[in-house]
Order: sequence, then C-alpha cells, then structure tokens
Amino acid sequence: MPSSEETTVHQDRPDVAPTRRDEIATAGSELIGGPAGRWAWPGSGRLSPVRVVALVAIGMFALGMVQKMPCYNWAWFRGASSQYTRACYSDIPHLFLGRGFADNLVPYFDRLSGDMQYLEYPVLTGLFMEVASWLTPGGSIQYREQMYWMVNAGMLMICATVIAVCVARTHRRRPWDALLVALAPALALTATINWDLLAVALTAAAMLMWSRGRALAFGILIGLATAAKLYPALLLGPLLVLCWRAGRYRAYGTALLGAAGAWLAVNLPVMLLAPEGWKKFYTFSQERQIDFGSFWLIITQRTGRSIDVGTVNTYAMILMVLACAGIGALALTAPRRPRFAQLAFLVVAAFILTNKVYSPQYVLWLIPLAALARPRWRDFLVWQACEVMYYLGIWMYLAYTTSGDAHKGLPAEGYQLAIALHLLGTLYLCALVVRDILLPERDGVRTDGSDDPSGGVLDGAEDRFVLGRAAPEPAGTPATHFGGVRLEWGVRKSLPATQERSPDFG
Repeated sequence: MPSSEETTVHQDRPDVAPTRRDEIATAGSELIGGPAGRWAWPGSGRLSPVRVVALVAIGMFALGMVQKMPCYNWAWFRGASSQYTRACYSDIPHLFLGRGFADNLVPYFDRLSGDMQYLEYPVLTGLFMEVASWLTPGGSIQYREQMYWMVNAGMLMICATVIAVCVARTHRRRPWDALLVALAPALALTATINWDLLAVALTAAAMLMWSRGRALAFGILIGLATAAKLYPALLLGPLLVLCWRAGRYRAYGTALLGAAGAWLAVNLPVMLLAPEGWKKFYTFSQERQIDFGSFWLIITQRTGRSIDVGTVNTYAMILMVLACAGIGALALTAPRRPRFAQLAFLVVAAFILTNKVYSPQYVLWLIPLAALARPRWRDFLVWQACEVMYYLGIWMYLAYTTSGDAHKGLPAEGYQLAIALHLLGTLYLCALVVRDILLPERDGVRTDGSDDPSGGVLDGAEDRFVLGRAAPEPAGTPATHFGGVRLEWGVRKSLPATQERSPDFG
C-alpha cells in the first residue's frame, strides 16, 4: 500500500487534463462541452475518471458485439464467404465444435479427431475456454455455438474493462490516457475474434502492480499472462535492462521468481499428466506455416515461392534477437533512462513485426502499451486507422478467396497493400517512441516533471550503469514534485522550499 505521505502528494497534484495538452483531445472534447476549465475539479463527483473510462470501455465493447450480429444470427452457419464479406468472423463459435467443447472433451487430455490432435492454446487460455463451455446452455448445436460466443464475449468484456481500469490507474496523474484504450476502434472490432484479451488483461494488471512497487505481484501476474499467451514473457527482457541501469536487481529477481512460480503452478499439472496435449501449443507454433498479416506472406505471394518453415523460424528469431539487442542498447545509451512502458511497447511490437503471422487480434497486445508509451491522440489514431484498414482488408481478401468464380472482395495485391499499411502504422508508432527516448524533452508523459510513472522502483532512481554519458537536465524543464523533490534525469534531489513550484499545465 502507498504511504500516507505519498497519497497526500498525489492528492495535492491535479490530474493531467489531455484536453489542455493535446489538440486532438481538445477538438474531440467539443462533443461533450469542450476542454476542462482552469478550475475544474476532476473526479469530485460519482463519475471519477476511472469510472468514466470503465463505462466507455464497456460501451465500445458492446458496439463491437453489435458489429458481430450478422454473423451471430446467421453468417457463421451459412458458408464461409458470408462471415468475411460482413467482416464479423470469430474463432470462438467454430472452435466450440472443432476443439471438442461441444462433446465435453477435456482440453489437453482428450484426443481430438481431425488434423489438430489436441487444443493448440496455452493452458490458462484452455481453462478459460473450458469454463465458458461449462456456462453454455444446452440446445441445438447452432444455438450452443451462439451461446458459447455470447458467454465468452461476456467474460472478455470483463477483461476489456480490467485493461482500461488498469491503464487508467497505472499513471496516477494521467487517468484520462486510458480513453485511448477504451475508445480504440481496433479493440472493439477484434476483441471477440479470439481469447487474447485474457492475457492482455493480466499483463495490464501486472503493469499496474509494478507501477506500485509490488514486484512479486507483477511477477505472478506476468507468469499467469504467459500461461495464457506467450508474449507477456517478453516484458521481462526490457525490465532486466532497466533494472540493470538503475541497479534494482532485488526487485527484478523477485519479479522473475514470481513469474516462473506462477507459470509452473499453472502448467506443471498438465505438463506431467498430459504431456502430449500440453506441448501442442509449442509444437504448433514451431510448425505453423507463414500466415496472414506478416511481411513474410508478402514475400511469398510476390515471389511465388514458398519458404521452408524451419528457415522462416530461424530468420524470424535472428531478426527478433537483433531487434532486442537494439532495444537493449537504446535503453543503456539513452540520455535519460527510458520509461518501462516505452521499452515494453517496443519489444512486443518487434515480436509481432518479425513473426511469421500477424493476426488481426494481435493489435490488442499493443493497445494498452501504446497508451502508456505514447499517449498522443493524433499518433494513436493514425495507427488505429491503419489497423482498421487491415481488419477490413483481411476479411475482404478471405471473401475473395472463398467466393469461387464470383471473386467478391479484395485480390492478393490489395491484401498485400493492407498488410504493408498496418506494418507501417506499427513502425510509425515505434519510431515516435524511439524519438521520445532519444529526445526525452519531447516525451509527453515527462513534460510535467514526471520520471517514469509506470516504473515502480525505477521511478526517480539514480542510474548505476550507463553506456555513454547521460545528458544534463535541459534548462527550464518543469521537473518538480510538490513537497520539494525534483526529478533530474532519473535522480531524486531535494530542493529548497524557495525553489518549489507547480507543474506547468499551460
């Protein structure tokens, strides 16, 4: 729990109002009465920022469910092409039957008929799917598929709300940045394609725990998230580099042990009792061919040549290692220690960009990290526009390939353009985050004097290991906390009472 002194400090410091700092947020606020005034007192009524964010997230998720209604009512059950032309495809109803949930088979233990012998999802996601099947009422197979999707949608809505609330609370003075998550169109569109929101919610909760200095809780949540999806384990890499630079080895060790323990607690029983079913996720990931959304698919389609899956795995691993090495070098040589959320976003984006598949729902992994790494509406919306175009592009391409001689939809050349667009959109946001790291005075989160609000023990910590020389504090930087503590390029320094001043909200 935060100390009483810390609580008093944060209560005294007003929330950062994006409508007074971001021109896009200012323009958008005209729909609800305009920007916050000088004497506005946010959170003084029942609708606090966190509650508003939660309600908006629920509303947007509900709109995403409405968008899936043509498929829910009939398109999932009347041929392949209809669900693509209406852009409302979801794995959930199809896998209810295809992975044995309709027959009450036990994931990982019972062998499936067909090409997929066992469930190809990590253990915690498999448990999530199984719980949803227990809650699904009986009836005809179509009705049960519909209800299975509806039950899963309800559970995933809870995950989406948890994500938005955690992001709102991670940066204590910037709760409104979570509206980027709540209003993200790609979240509404892709939330019920698959079960990724479970891992994203656990990761967002882990980020919140780390920001509060709770290293063990962070580790446990990251371990659980990794038991639901592989990508959350990547966050331990940039965290290691940041803790190395700040000399916070004990906190990192605690987080690492917590993550390993939580992952083993979930996986070990299945690993021992059903080893063949347990390892299916990992063998499937290795054996999976080049698939939708990746630049590898553009290469194979443009050249007309297939690439051996082993070769792709090797090249993708090399590219990922090089990207991580570059991110690590950036973290150790930057003039000011990067924020945790910035490096977390970069490493997850690097994994997605180099992977042999970039499914449309993978954008969910990045949305909360992007809101914490670069909370600027213009850049976020540019990226989201690229993702929405890709979302439409992949379904139109599948409609083209499944509609026979009618060729209704987008040909391969158009789909390749859609892939390039969403890859470039992600790279654009990565480039801006890198620029903020190299030029920390341009980092919007730090303009009020904050160091790393999501950094936990890293926030305000002195650097112990730096490659190169840290830049001096620029003149005029508003790097002051109430209470006489100044954040000077990652080093806490006390100020005389005569030098204390408020952050500039102009």
